[in-house]
Amino acid sequence: MDWLPNRPPRRYNLGSSHTFLTPMGDGHDTPGKPPVRRVLLRSQNPTPEPSTGPTMSAYLGIDIGTSGTKTLAIAEDGTILASAMVTYPCYFPKPLWSEQDPEDWWQATIKSVRATMAKAKLKPADVKAIGLSGQMHGSVFLDKNDKVIRRAILWNDQRTAAECAEMEQRVGGRANLIKLVANPALTGFTAPKILWLRNNEPKHFEKTRKVLLPKDEIRRRLTGEYATEVSDASGMLLLDVANRSWSKKLLSALELDIDLLGKCYESEEVTGRLTPEAAKLLGLTTDCVVVGGAGDCAAGAVGNGIVTRGVLSTSIGTSGVMFVHSDEVKIDPKGRVHTFCHAVRGRWHMMGVNLCAGGSLQWFRNELCKADIAAAKRAKREVYDILTDEAQQAPVGSHGLFFLPYLSGERTPHADPDARGCFVGLTVAHTRGHMLRAIMEGVTYSMRDSLAIFEELGVPVRQIRASGGGSRSPFWRQIQADVFGRKVVTINSEEGPAYGVALLAAVGAGAFKNIEEACAATIRVVQETPVNRPAKNYYDRAFPLYQKLYCSLKDDFKAISKLG
Repeated sequence: MDWLPNRPPRRYNLGSSHTFLTPMGDGHDTPGKPPVRRVLLRSQNPTPEPSTGPTMSAYLGIDIGTSGTKTLAIAEDGTILASAMVTYPCYFPKPLWSEQDPEDWWQATIKSVRATMAKAKLKPADVKAIGLSGQMHGSVFLDKNDKVIRRAILWNDQRTAAECAEMEQRVGGRANLIKLVANPALTGFTAPKILWLRNNEPKHFEKTRKVLLPKDEIRRRLTGEYATEVSDASGMLLLDVANRSWSKKLLSALELDIDLLGKCYESEEVTGRLTPEAAKLLGLTTDCVVVGGAGDCAAGAVGNGIVTRGVLSTSIGTSGVMFVHSDEVKIDPKGRVHTFCHAVRGRWHMMGVNLCAGGSLQWFRNELCKADIAAAKRAKREVYDILTDEAQQAPVGSHGLFFLPYLSGERTPHADPDARGCFVGLTVAHTRGHMLRAIMEGVTYSMRDSLAIFEELGVPVRQIRASGGGSRSPFWRQIQADVFGRKVVTINSEEGPAYGVALLAAVGAGAFKNIEEACAATIRVVQETPVNRPAKNYYDRAFPLYQKLYCSLKDDFKAISKLG
């Protein structure tokens, strides 16, 4: 059972708002540029095979991720036909900088689409529509000839602290910024990157005529259109989230021209058709339409069926994400959680992000369990199964041992890059099993922080759906049910954002009336984990103490950070 990333220890960027790992590159084909590494999943033939017989209806979901691009094909009933993935490098020219070449995304799109078509034995005319998903917040800068001016600045880039402060200053403070666009300024968001370009690379800024998000640069290459959609646009920090349109007030305050931005659509709306050139490169036809799609978090939520009131998803990968659907606009005036437009027409979502969720357990495995890794390999077992068996021997609450999972700083609810991970309450009676269980409990407490904020703001939560690596562990699902105090369920789909936008493509092409109908027809609950009441009672008493620990230590964390 491979329920968390199980790779040999390598260098990774763990400061993620999303549930994937980002390899930091190793080796070069040409000076200054790592090779593009291509891996085709479920297919080895990149050329679509000719096929006879009647035309069918198929839909593609293309997810422009940080580590690679994944294309997935589904039939009209939601059945997955095939998928393929192509990887590419990240670049880190300076500390805290993170960039990618948009041309790599485009080449990966071509190869993954053609590989998927070949595996599924689809004819060009079979594909009726494409949905796009991708890493959020990234910035692609184009000149008047649609040439990329510089490498894209990514969501995990941290160079814009001064520009975040500038945004707040220009609008009269953090509270006013939240009123305008529902969220505070964070270094990963798009708007601060535009200001950074103006402040630090003025010649590049003068050439800039359009700023596009990663998936929307692929949309431009597919259709020739400058467009985005409301879920991804929300993460640019330039969208009036409540009204689902660009904030003219904020753009004016920032002295930015609205023409820099593409037209903003709802997620299932058709934004264009494939150009003849793109159709030829992908092995498709110009009858194929491209719908708005969604940012990867909203797309993943659609793929999990989080499209109705009262349903929340919890995802434990490298990071941890709590994502809840909302029929109304609910904005946290303190900016502890994000409020974005959902990929569901006229609906919103709230989201809390913990930077080092599964990453905390991965760190413990890589650094303190090297002998277990070797033993698991010899025994042909998954090392996480061995560690989980050990954690299960410890009692609920780990005999008073707490773990603060702030190994990469923290985002929700503290937004504190200086926060540090730590064990609190260690005694000579504690074993490694206690520490393992405390890590799993601490990560789950950190995600309960988001749940508590949702409840404080009056967002109902009736069902919790678990996904990501942590959902594959029955033991960790039980901890989640007990800490959250609610039944936790899993569903039949584990394909993530690519599946979500493939469903949006099907809606846009008319296969379903709306995304709610599409999810109801294709996604179902397959397993339930009920609450253990005695364990819940313990965690309810322990959770306020967990919350107090950060408050007690935050000043010390800042002092430690200054020590270097």
